Amino acid sequence: MFSRLRSDIQCILDRDPAARSTWEVLTCYPGLHAVILHRPAHWCWTHGLKWMGRFISHLARWATGIEIHPGAVVGERVFFDHAMGVVVGETAVIGDGCTIYQGVTLGGTSLYKGAKRHPTLGKDVVVSAGAKVLGGFEVGDGAKIGSNAVVIKPVPAGATAVGIPARIIPSKKGESADVTEASPKFTAYGITQEDDPVSQALRGLIDSASGQEHQIALLWKAIETLSAQQHTPGCVPGDAARQEHFEADKLNELVGK
Repeated sequence: MFSRLRSDIQCILDRDPAARSTWEVLTCYPGLHAVILHRPAHWCWTHGLKWMGRFISHLARWATGIEIHPGAVVGERVFFDHAMGVVVGETAVIGDGCTIYQGVTLGGTSLYKGAKRHPTLGKDVVVSAGAKVLGGFEVGDGAKIGSNAVVIKPVPAGATAVGIPARIIPSKKGESADVTEASPKFTAYGITQEDDPVSQALRGLIDSASGQEHQIALLWKAIETLSAQQHTPGCVPGDAARQEHFEADKLNELVGK
């Protein structure tokens, strides 16, 4: 019991730079309180004490602002960060090492009792603020859900889901950067430059513009050479772009390459 509590506290200290001490985390983090209270609620639920489980869950919601159904399965080292307004449905499963931010809903789209209605999150999944994950499908290990995304289909391991409805951006390696490195690195709110679609689009435009300038400079040099051979001066205007001035490297640094 106490070893699991120490693990929960340590994961918060590792992921939240605002956390300064064990005592502060233990007394001032409602996400931790919600996880602690969920455990007896889940025990009651799985041992036939349904009302007691719901009542403990109700008290936890009142105390923390986080609603976790007692039937939901919550793994180890799960961090509900800020987490006001989080809703976790009855058949949801949250894997070890997941991070869930404020306003997240792990909801269901089916009304059939006894069916798998809510999502299953794999290990080390990050669900950013305001995201809605709706349905009884799986979100793979190390996946990231962008802020305010509405996810209604499975997300492969290591991929990023963004937008409404969410579109899937696969990992470059096919696996999560968070789980393939020798020492896994946590990314707050699931934000990385590699899978930011705006950064990717800007880098593509910068590289394209740089390539176009290079081609134009080559064309002017070729025209200048032919003009000299044909003894026809004046073919190349004075303001022709015969030199390359586009600073692609500096612009890529600004975008965050």
